[in-house]
Amino acid sequence: MAKERHDSATGRYTTGHEWNGIEELETPIPRVVLFFLAATTLIAIGYWILMPAWPLGVTYTKGLLGIDQRKVVTKQVEDAAALRAAWTDRIAEASLGEIAANPELMQHVRETGRTLFIDNCAACHGTRGTGGPGFPNLSAKAWLWGGEPETILDTIRVGINSAHSDTRSSQMLAFGRDGTLEREQVRAVAAYVRSLSGLPMSDDNKALIDTGKEIFSENCTACHGEDAGGSTDIGAPNLTDKTWIYGSDAQTVFTTIYSGRQGQMPSWEDRLSPVDMKLLALYVGTLGEDRQ
Repeated sequence: MAKERHDSATGRYTTGHEWNGIEELETPIPRVVLFFLAATTLIAIGYWILMPAWPLGVTYTKGLLGIDQRKVVTKQVEDAAALRAAWTDRIAEASLGEIAANPELMQHVRETGRTLFIDNCAACHGTRGTGGPGFPNLSAKAWLWGGEPETILDTIRVGINSAHSDTRSSQMLAFGRDGTLEREQVRAVAAYVRSLSGLPMSDDNKALIDTGKEIFSENCTACHGEDAGGSTDIGAPNLTDKTWIYGSDAQTVFTTIYSGRQGQMPSWEDRLSPVDMKLLALYVGTLGEDRQ
């Protein structure tokens, strides 16, 4: 049975418990702990009285202050919508050119457009619009369909190869898979196309450039043009710049020519409001400005 005793060193009594000769002192709870326990209890009781706190079936205690967080948030949302409407109404009524020429409205475009872009477009194009393998770099200004605000807006609205009835349609043919070109001919075209951007290549590939140019002229100029500068009428990319959607290495370019490509962008007409699409179109046009 535990036996308490007086500890001469501390002047306190022990609890009577002992472990291998070690005895436990009877230490009272510090007063500061009791103080905070009492203060916390009083604060809790005060909160229950003043604020909505306890559920009562289909209702709840309203509290003496009558504060309703739902009403507070609803009011804040209404106030924010009213402030937003002050400039969104102007954007809805103005043309894209008028908005672009108005620094005040363009400030809203940059702020709100960035949020819209991150929420809806960044999954494919990245938060800064720099794209990735298979997704165009929007900050490079290498537009497939044209970079005018009206054109960008229309692309956002109808999409590319989407389910929209007015969608933009574009496809790179599978010249090798479909038997139009032999494998070595595809290699030659790939070498020529890569040479247009001044990309480094092996001596073997350099030897194929002239042959590739001839094959390109016979098979590719209908879409990409005699100068390989592309066509915004059909979404054919410019092959002479430094911007590549799928990659510029020899194997990737070969795969593109051999197997073809068909990118896709969804239509946003049923997902975003006309004002939001305007904001996005103008914001996309500003991407890359910090690098110029």
